[in-house]
Amino acid sequence: MDLSVNALSQAVAEGVAQLQQFDASEVLLGYQKRWIADESVLKIAEKSRRTGLTWAEAADGSLCAGAAKSEGGCNHFYVGSNKEMAREFIEAAAMWSRMFDKAAGDIQEELFIDEGKEGKEILTFTIYFASGFKIQALSSNPSNLRGMQGNVTIDEAAFHDRLAELLKAALALTMWGSKVRIISTHNGIENLFNQLIIDSRAGKKRYSVHTITLDDACAEGLYKRICQITRKEWTQEAEDEWKAGLLKDTATEEDALEEYYCVPKSGSGIYIKRTLVERAMVSDRSIPIVRWTAPKDFELKPEGERTRIIAEWCENVLQPLLDKLNDNHRHVFGEDFARKGDLSVFCPLTIYPDLTKRVPFLVELANAPYETQRVVLFYILTRLPRFTAAAFDATGNGGYLAEAARLKWGTEIVDAVMLNLPWYREWMPKLKAEFEDGNLEIPRHEDIQSDMSKIQVKQGVPQIEKGSGTGSDGQQRHGDFAVALAMAIRASWMEGGSIDFMAVPGKSDPWGGADNDDDYDIPNYSKQGAW
Repeated sequence: MDLSVNALSQAVAEGVAQLQQFDASEVLLGYQKRWIADESVLKIAEKSRRTGLTWAEAADGSLCAGAAKSEGGCNHFYVGSNKEMAREFIEAAAMWSRMFDKAAGDIQEELFIDEGKEGKEILTFTIYFASGFKIQALSSNPSNLRGMQGNVTIDEAAFHDRLAELLKAALALTMWGSKVRIISTHNGIENLFNQLIIDSRAGKKRYSVHTITLDDACAEGLYKRICQITRKEWTQEAEDEWKAGLLKDTATEEDALEEYYCVPKSGSGIYIKRTLVERAMVSDRSIPIVRWTAPKDFELKPEGERTRIIAEWCENVLQPLLDKLNDNHRHVFGEDFARKGDLSVFCPLTIYPDLTKRVPFLVELANAPYETQRVVLFYILTRLPRFTAAAFDATGNGGYLAEAARLKWGTEIVDAVMLNLPWYREWMPKLKAEFEDGNLEIPRHEDIQSDMSKIQVKQGVPQIEKGSGTGSDGQQRHGDFAVALAMAIRASWMEGGSIDFMAVPGKSDPWGGADNDDDYDIPNYSKQGAW
């Protein structure tokens, strides 16, 4: 392996963009490169056990402590949960300093006064570099960081008894440019480590979050590296057997998910409390829910008749609601798709200057053909004031509407979302944060409350509970509003540009828009003789 500083720097840079195929000549795996390359002041990693992230952190610490101050060098302090971890980290750092040809002394064992234990002397491990900086492994007592200056690594953070106090001491070092790195496997859903991750994904904290499951690590060559080091022949069958053995050896399935798949234990139940949802519901019934159900055999009618029917509904029902929107406010849009059975829900979202958000009205379509849904969708989007962005459920057949919108407005304006666990893990915390912060106004209706309760925490990830139910009108539904609202919140985070459109009325255009049919992507019936 090439272990030169330049080779490592190049390897890190190449590993940032995407998952990396295993290369036996590379010193670090892809996720290790991305971790080192992340220069965020605060970063946090939830990881599977024994994936080598601490080893990579030791490399970064050696490069930093071995560099001159003019090159960004500084001290590096490591805080593990026990003495064995401290010894392991410092030995890895010593190895890296030799490989990088950094002038450093031998590992020194020093006595350190642990102020939190009545002046008790404890053993620490230290490496001094010719640069004048050092790497030092300290105990987990928060007071040991007082008066220090340098980067801090808190390893297996979820297992520290006084993590909150330790973080308080470590974060003070960032005032003068130092950085804090937090690494751990999970230790329960209520643990502060897990809460930091949830808050970071919700945008409440500024930690950069890295997730490294056993599958993630293996996809970038973890087991191949193990075979390389232990001089075993790698095969896919051997890797699968090795992985299955690790999971089987855990006491319970919950333990396996927590240890190897970044799923904190004891996570179940409704994700957003009923009281938070009800607080967001406006009491004056000023947010209408408009519903349209396709008549029996509607899809068998001639295309012109189908479009005429839905066009009249749009003009009579939607246009008055759209007319009430304030032209000075930004608007985004979220959608949950269904063709038959459940509902397609269209959820506009008004964003006020103070960044609070309100659903001005809600559209629910039942058993509506694809083209009918497209007509309604385009009618709304072309009339939303300062339309900025939209997010669509593009899973399965939902890809039709998402693709149609992308073709018209572009990929920077329209996000086609494939609903999966990583998406839920990232965006449900942001949705919950809007409720917790009192930023949302939504319709007051029992079906809305029921839909929101379908967001359940399963295996540590908030997601839509499987199985459909029925609404107050007997219509089948499956958390449809919850998904549409989550999509709208996703759209509110997008960087799309505001679209302002004002049509010049044409003499023969029944839509009151331009005479060019393409302006709205809705047929001009006076030309077709449909009216």
